[in-house]
Amino acid sequence: MQWTNSSEQNVYENPWFRVNLADVVLPDGRHLDHFVIRLRPVAAATVVNEADEVLLLWRHRFITDSWGWELAAGVVEDGEDIAAAAAREMEEETGWRPGELHPLMTVEPANGLTDARHHLYWSREAHYTGPPRDGFESSRREWIPLKLIPDLIARGEVPAANMAAALLMLRHVRLG
Repeated sequence: MQWTNSSEQNVYENPWFRVNLADVVLPDGRHLDHFVIRLRPVAAATVVNEADEVLLLWRHRFITDSWGWELAAGVVEDGEDIAAAAAREMEEETGWRPGELHPLMTVEPANGLTDARHHLYWSREAHYTGPPRDGFESSRREWIPLKLIPDLIARGEVPAANMAAALLMLRHVRLG
């Protein structure tokens, strides 16, 4: 039951994304017009300290008008290594430069509409380099105990599915 993308044409493009119209062939041979949003990869990172606390950002997302905890994240620049982008974003948004990054997971947040892939990393150590360069990205940055993550998610304080998945995975990796 595989769908086949026989062709795409660009409908709109800007520096952040492209919207294409795909001619999709269904398993029974029928054709379907389907919009596809093409995005650059996203890299995210955080650190867990010796007390099993995770560094998170509290931020507002104007599109959904929601507040929530997130990992530092951003777009991978053309030609940039994904892990290097995750480290760069973490330092820019938190003021903490991570040590060695470990892959946590890669997720496709809306694979019925977009080709977005979010690559999430974590580190066991970080060094404070000063105030965040992109302090406007969040209202505050805090160390949150990993054991509290399920409760935060249950209360809706981690509304982004990719962030909830990453934090639950990180809690599992660190606390079992």
